[in-house]
Amino acid sequence: MKTLQQIGLGIFLTGLAVFVSLLFVGSYKLTPAQFEEVIQSKGIQSEVFLSEFNNQIVGKSFSNSHAFSAALISALDKANATHKKEREWSKVIWSKPNSFAYDIIKSTEAGVVAKNKALFWWLTFGLGILGALLFILPNVVLLGPPGIKNNGIWHSKATNRGWIGWMTFLFLVGFYILLYFYPNYIVNWVYLVDPISLKLSGNLASQWFLYGFLYCVVMTVMAVRMYIKYRNNKYQTLRTTSVLFFQIVFAFLIPEILVRFERPWYDFKNAFPLDYDFFFSWNLKQLIAEGGFGLFILVWGIVLTLVVVPVMVYFFGKRWYCSWVCGCGGLAETLGDPYRHLSNKSLGAWKLERWMVHGVLVFALVITGFTLYSYFSGASSVIGIKTQSLQDTYGFLIGSVFAGVIGTGFYPIFGNRVWCRFGCPLAAYLGIVQRFKSRFRITTNGGQCISCGNCSTYCEQGIDVRAYAQKGENIVRSSCVGCGICSAICPRGVLKLENGPEKGRINPTEILLGNDVDLVQLLNKK
Repeated sequence: MKTLQQIGLGIFLTGLAVFVSLLFVGSYKLTPAQFEEVIQSKGIQSEVFLSEFNNQIVGKSFSNSHAFSAALISALDKANATHKKEREWSKVIWSKPNSFAYDIIKSTEAGVVAKNKALFWWLTFGLGILGALLFILPNVVLLGPPGIKNNGIWHSKATNRGWIGWMTFLFLVGFYILLYFYPNYIVNWVYLVDPISLKLSGNLASQWFLYGFLYCVVMTVMAVRMYIKYRNNKYQTLRTTSVLFFQIVFAFLIPEILVRFERPWYDFKNAFPLDYDFFFSWNLKQLIAEGGFGLFILVWGIVLTLVVVPVMVYFFGKRWYCSWVCGCGGLAETLGDPYRHLSNKSLGAWKLERWMVHGVLVFALVITGFTLYSYFSGASSVIGIKTQSLQDTYGFLIGSVFAGVIGTGFYPIFGNRVWCRFGCPLAAYLGIVQRFKSRFRITTNGGQCISCGNCSTYCEQGIDVRAYAQKGENIVRSSCVGCGICSAICPRGVLKLENGPEKGRINPTEILLGNDVDLVQLLNKK
């Protein structure tokens, strides 16, 4: 079985190596006919750009997307600089340079990868999936009888910030930086999923389709690992199945099928303020222009946020969303599960968490208020602050850097719930409701606790669960996502996730020490 795992690891690394190498291969050449299509599709009126483009790019070959991008961006920058100097604002091309370059490169459909999409899909995704499964499946035998075990996670270079962990960190961060900010360099990756995108939406893939597909693949493969590791725990099996279903069906398939029927792309499970641009002017205008269907989405989004979310949290706690529905939580609970113990448990981290996550929530509410005021009043700024600038700032800092680059890229260093714990505005909203108006709690039996510390070690939200368990005190915390791992990992059955009456939910208890306790009086009080 160990040999099979080693073979699987070798196959996986081969697929990963091919995947990375695609950043540096290919031959790109823009023909005059393709050039004309680009000009017409983008409505370019800049004579300077057309001249630069025609002289430096059309008919010339580029060995990789980096060289092609550099030439495109150079022509764009020169043309825009000239028009801005002459104040010819109607001729300025306002597209972001890297996005502009991506659109043009993708439209050329040139290079060995574009001409052999199926072959390279199997050499990358195919080998990656096969290798990962061969590495994971033998654990059914190697782990022995069902039961969650600590198999040396603090001694592994992959799960204890060793060199493998740091290499994984660098790869994930690099991937997200390319995805969000330099899509023009990953065109070959996007080519791989073009056939799948055409089947679903009828359109060629974008970098976001690539990400959605990769997201689903990673969650599915790592869900197999979850099924094996937690195979004796029905709660974990159902929870894993739930997040997998909502990610694949609601976040990936349904939105793409909607596009095929010329409807707006929309994830029906994505609630505001996690879906921070739901009330942005461009989205409101698009939904209203869609007529009845667009109005349904608008009403559903409002009802989901103001009615469904608080009602569900009242009855089931924030776990119903964060651990059973949310795609961010789904990735954290599958891909991020090997790193959950790295979550910082210090008091300082808890204080930072409270300020940051609620600060992001306030920021999201402020930009939404500004956006709605601008939408209904027609003003472009509020109290001297441009609404668009606020939206761009939030989108860059929170939507891209925090949620993407840091939120997932930092799994191998800071644990699997960095975004959920420190940055998610929806988690903050859910947490406020859970703390003050919910039936959910984790009950503890202090008399059975042996202080092994497994519960605190494996808490991905940085809660010192053992401190509650030792006192027999209910765990009622706004940050708890109800993943249930603390309960699953406890060797004595001390912890239990429950929904009960609000009365007695919060029960602070002093630690009973020594022989100073009169048990008869204690029982009479109860």
